[in-house]
Amino acid sequence: MTTWLAIAAGGAAGALARAGLMNLVASMLGSRLPWGTLLVNISGSLLIGLLYVLVSEKLLLSGEARALLVVGFLGAFTTFSTFSLDTVLLIQQGWLLQALAYMLTSVTICVLATWLGMALARLLA
Repeated sequence: MTTWLAIAAGGAAGALARAGLMNLVASMLGSRLPWGTLLVNISGSLLIGLLYVLVSEKLLLSGEARALLVVGFLGAFTTFSTFSLDTVLLIQQGWLLQALAYMLTSVTICVLATWLGMALARLLA
């Protein structure tokens, strides 16, 4: 149960951090372009890279700390960081074509799924 509480606490903090950072960036740069989202995705990708090494290679974080930071905080802060990590891990395993296919498929299908969801909502609402 402690792991679940760590994930929940991290998730709450990640969601608040995302909203706060996006609002700050919008107040500084405007909201015409999604600068806040870009910054969240870049910083989340940087953080998941750091945490991955600290957990898997350096063994500096416990399982609960990993759950709080990676699953909870970064899961709520950005899921793009997980996509980025999965891609890097494929490349590190020598699966360059699979990594490229994963990137192209993920971006293309997710954008199309978003468009489809919007179209369905407009059709049904």
